[in-house]
Amino acid sequence: MDARDVIKRPIITEASMLAVDEKKYTFEVDVRANKTQVRQAIEEIFDVKVEKVNILNVRAKLKRVGRYAGYTNKRRKAIVKLTESSKDIQLFSEEA
Repeated sequence: MDARDVIKRPIITEASMLAVDEKKYTFEVDVRANKTQVRQAIEEIFDVKVEKVNILNVRAKLKRVGRYAGYTNKRRKAIVKLTESSKDIQLFSEEA
């Protein structure tokens, strides 16, 4: 798998933005990706050093619209902790 196929997008929530102060970043990753692939992809894409990777599976939720019911897609999240000496990941562009 290519590095861009492993990492889908960053997850931007209030909780994940508070964790950025501790050098922890949250990404949505491919459901088949393991910790080693996530580590290698983050280090290749952002040119940083990864200390630790935690992965969680998010189950599909049942959603209804009127009488029709279906499930959302299952997802996989990775919380990546960078080393202290590593530079930060820029999730937003610095525009004035």
